[in-house]
Amino acid sequence: MDIPRIFNISESAHRIHNPFTPDNYATLGTVLRMEPGTHVLDFGSGSGEMLCTWARDHGITGVGIDMSQLFSEQAKLRAEELGVADRVNFIHNDATGYVANEKCDVAACVGATWIGGGVAGTIELLNKSLKPGGILLIGEPYWRQLPPTEEVARECGATSIADFLTLTQLVASFDESGYDIVEMVLADQEGWDRYIAATWLTLRRWLEANPDDDFAQEARAQLTISPKRHVTYTREYLGWGVFALMAR
Repeated sequence: MDIPRIFNISESAHRIHNPFTPDNYATLGTVLRMEPGTHVLDFGSGSGEMLCTWARDHGITGVGIDMSQLFSEQAKLRAEELGVADRVNFIHNDATGYVANEKCDVAACVGATWIGGGVAGTIELLNKSLKPGGILLIGEPYWRQLPPTEEVARECGATSIADFLTLTQLVASFDESGYDIVEMVLADQEGWDRYIAATWLTLRRWLEANPDDDFAQEARAQLTISPKRHVTYTREYLGWGVFALMAR
């Protein structure tokens, strides 16, 4: 069980596997007003930066689940580095269908709502592990501006324009589903640069070290096309944010 190899290679040097910066995560942790001992469940926890820094800065405890064996190992190392290994636990597993034995105060899926088959299904799944009155965190892309064609949408990594909503539509969808939005933190274009552009040097160094690898051709293609695709499409059309929700 693992994620596609291209991500394990291209994001192997990432601490954060989405367009958030460390400042974004610090802001989110602060605005949630979490008390020490707040228990957080994180689906698609990546290399553990959110849980580890919140454990250090806010005294939370947490469990993270991620399909990447590499990222899960990196998360454990990060917890040791920050001195919070006794407060956070990382599990290499598929979070699909996962329900925690211990109900949590905050249930998060930050950028991996495929786990529940989309936003609505992920909210339903997270709720099964959430205490009454708890907070859901959903990290999701949205269109900064609607792509003019389906081809442009595909260049942004979507399968179609219908994959994502505009920010206005996304916020309205939470309201229509019976949730109050109690906070939000949005990424910006600099965040996209740090997420996407950081893969380019990683890919280049990997290609230099592995010229004869069977995967080298795919990695080379990714490195060649990614900069042009990013500045032409993703950076202009795609937004991303984390939305804090509470059921009415």
